[in-house]
Amino acid sequence: MLLKNTGHRWTGLIVAILLLLLLLCSSLVYGYTSTTWKMTFESFIHFDHSNEHIIIQSVRLPRALIAAAVGSSLAVSGVLMQTLTKNPLASPDILGVNAGASMAIVLTLTVIGINNLQAFTWIAFLGAAIAAISVYVIGSAGGGGLTPMKLTLAGAAMAALFASLTQGLLVSNETALEQVLFWLAGSVSGRKLENLTAVLPYLVAGWILAQLLSGKMNVFSMGEDVAKGLGLKTVLLKIGMGLVVILLAGGSVAIAGPIGFIGLVIPHLTRYLVGNDHRWVVPFSALLGAMLLLTSDIASRYIMMPREVPVGIMTAIIGTPFFIYIARKGFNGK
Repeated sequence: MLLKNTGHRWTGLIVAILLLLLLLCSSLVYGYTSTTWKMTFESFIHFDHSNEHIIIQSVRLPRALIAAAVGSSLAVSGVLMQTLTKNPLASPDILGVNAGASMAIVLTLTVIGINNLQAFTWIAFLGAAIAAISVYVIGSAGGGGLTPMKLTLAGAAMAALFASLTQGLLVSNETALEQVLFWLAGSVSGRKLENLTAVLPYLVAGWILAQLLSGKMNVFSMGEDVAKGLGLKTVLLKIGMGLVVILLAGGSVAIAGPIGFIGLVIPHLTRYLVGNDHRWVVPFSALLGAMLLLTSDIASRYIMMPREVPVGIMTAIIGTPFFIYIARKGFNGK
């Protein structure tokens, strides 16, 4: 733990907020179209309808805000899932929650023909809920109850199932394939501000609920039997945490598609910085998650310029080695 006392943590929180603001501004400035910091500032003060100002206002601003919101949501949902399941590998993508939300959206698009953002939001919530419940039930079946290994295997199996069903639906509908292929790779490019505003109330509700539950999560982390002995209503807490995960993960998928590994990497990094007190882990994870996705999105603009790499590929490049490390450490004790 690097930030060992409250004063250090408040200082770290302020520094993280400032770095996040810097990355948000950088996301407005840097990209294929050459712009400067002065030009970006002037686009908000004296908008002149030039090509550069239009790109900053209508393309990069929504993209930056969406990246920050999605990164925060995925990171916080990862914190809750790891606490709820006591599994160091738990995250919305590893346990199939993102895949379930994606399959639900593709199913409605290809079979029913719904192509409405507000409908996508509720469909993503439903798919995320079905995936989460399925993984929990399968992981709890059999002798020994729910264990981190069984939960991870159940999540991997359900994620593979949902991915196969998604691919099957797209193969049968080439028009839908063209519409959602880039979205399925995980991307914040080409999104409009309306995409965020439609989902933002649910994300904000999830962030607030996560912080309100953080104190109880500290008690729950001591063990369910201990928590019950201290008077904590663990069933209600589990339901509340599950609801928050569905809001945050489902809302993120509805906007940006299934972006992976942020919910896995950030909670571990945050605990290394501030320890296991969830009252600090939740806000720090939200900030670091936003920073990671913004950084990945900025980098994705330059790797194959003038073409862009979907940001989901960038987070996978970062997260895969970390996943292997945590898997070895968590299950082998190394």
